[in-house]
Amino acid sequence: MKQLFIALAFAAVLVSCASAQLTLPLGGTSSEPTPKRTKPTSKTLTGTVTDKSEQPIPGAIVYLKNMKTLAVKSFFAQRDGAYRFPQLALNTDYEVYAEKDGKKSDTKTISQFDDRFNPTIHLRINLDK
Repeated sequence: MKQLFIALAFAAVLVSCASAQLTLPLGGTSSEPTPKRTKPTSKTLTGTVTDKSEQPIPGAIVYLKNMKTLAVKSFFAQRDGAYRFPQLALNTDYEVYAEKDGKKSDTKTISQFDDRFNPTIHLRINLDK
């Protein structure tokens, strides 16, 4: 009787293991392809230009300096103070600042070691100076 009980228990374990193996997907047999994630090849810098009371400064000029080539790009801030510099090289440091009516914001740096592909930098100009 004891041997019969052991044999039945062993059979039950084998059946449960076999059924568990049938329900688990095997590696590489999935019918759905694994989506390939492509690494971006550039960064896009965005941000806003505001005054000390957080009001947007439309028309402020935002300057972006490439620290490798020393080339400078500029962008006029939109009505909401927003600016955007797309297609920035991943392996380059940049400096960004804004200017309006002779007043200038602090200069901020975007490092090549910053792994964000869409960094955001808010610039503030104190127009009261």
